[in-house]
Amino acid sequence: MAIYSDEQLIEKFLKGDEKSLEVLIKRYLKPIYSFVYRNVGNIQSAEDITQEIFIRMWRNIKRFDHKKKFKTWLFVIAKNASIDFLRKKKTISFSDIEIPVASPVLSDEFSLNCIIKKLPPEYRKILSLHYKNLFTFWEIAEILNESVNTIKSRHLRALSQLKKFLSKS
Repeated sequence: MAIYSDEQLIEKFLKGDEKSLEVLIKRYLKPIYSFVYRNVGNIQSAEDITQEIFIRMWRNIKRFDHKKKFKTWLFVIAKNASIDFLRKKKTISFSDIEIPVASPVLSDEFSLNCIIKKLPPEYRKILSLHYKNLFTFWEIAEILNESVNTIKSRHLRALSQLKKFLSKS
């Protein structure tokens, strides 16, 4: 099967090709889930929110502005859905804190994730979007509705804090 761009898949879907939407969902399912999980910290909630994000995408895809990048648009939906969830939840109980079952407790990746969780949420989001989802600072600024300079300075502060945490461990 030919590899289509996001924009081509949207056009095909809008013309009645249901499979194109499935391809888009498969393409973005893991990155969206990872982004949401890092924001809410709960597997079940992340799964539910991810499902809601793709429902919102499906409902609003006809209104997608083709002058913008689909990936950025979808991550804005994910950010907003995560914020909505956190606003409704407000408090986090101890039982909501989860340790991923597949990760050994002392693995390097788990240790780094524990250190990253110590960072303020606005720093975690930037690191996640930039390094995990490979967004540029311009795209992150658009997703988070912040200036590019704000994103760059938060990125530098996040790296500085990470360096401090890592030097202590």
